[in-house]
Amino acid sequence: MLSREPTQTEITETEITETEITDKRLVRGAKTRRTVLRRAVDVASIEGLNGVSFGRLATDTGLSKAGVQTLFRTKETLQLAAIEYAREMFIAAVIQPARSAPRGAARLRALLEHWIVYAEAPLFAGGCFRAANLAECDSRPGPVRDALFRDQQEWIGVIAGELRHAVNAGEIAGLDIDLTAFQIDAVLCAANTALRVGDPDAVNKVRRIVGGLLSSSAMTPPD
Repeated sequence: MLSREPTQTEITETEITETEITDKRLVRGAKTRRTVLRRAVDVASIEGLNGVSFGRLATDTGLSKAGVQTLFRTKETLQLAAIEYAREMFIAAVIQPARSAPRGAARLRALLEHWIVYAEAPLFAGGCFRAANLAECDSRPGPVRDALFRDQQEWIGVIAGELRHAVNAGEIAGLDIDLTAFQIDAVLCAANTALRVGDPDAVNKVRRIVGGLLSSSAMTPPD
C-alpha cells in the first residue's frame, strides 16, 4: 500500500496538538516551580538558605527529588531562585501597595505600615526573609551573598528615595538621607527579631523610632 503525504490540514492539527501539549507542560512546570519555591522561602526564613535542599523540598512538597533537581540543577541555582522569589513576594506585599500613597513622607509611612503587616503576619514562616539570611551569608562571598546584598540595597534605596522626595518637597528638613535610610532599615531588622521572640511592643517601638526620625527633621513653620 502506497503511503501518502499528510495534508496541510493534518499538519496544522498536529502542530496545534503539539503546541497544546507543550503549553500544558510549561504551565505544570511553572506551577511546580512556584510550589517548590514557596516552600523553599519558608524553610530559608526559619533555617537559612543552607537548610534548603532538594531532598527536604521533595519531602515537604510530595514531589520527587529528581523532579525538584531537574527544575534547578544545582543547590546554588535553587538558593538564587528562592532569593528572587522572596524578593518578588516582598515587592508585592510591601512596595506595590505603598505606591498608592503620595511620594515622600506619606509613602514612607505607607511602606512602614505594609512592612509591619509583612513581618507581623508574617508573610514567610520565619519572618523577614532578608533579615534571616543576610547574617548567615554575610561572610560567605559568592553569588548568593551578592544577590542578598543587592536585594538589601534595593530596599534601602526605596526608603532613601522617599526620604529624598520628602526633603525636596519641603515635607522634612534636610538630613543625611543615606544614614537615615540605613537607620530605618536597622530598626526594621531589629523589630523583626523582636517579633520573632514575642516582644508585644515591637511594632509600637518601630512607629515611635521612625516617627521620631522624621519628626526631628520636620520643617519648622516660618514666623
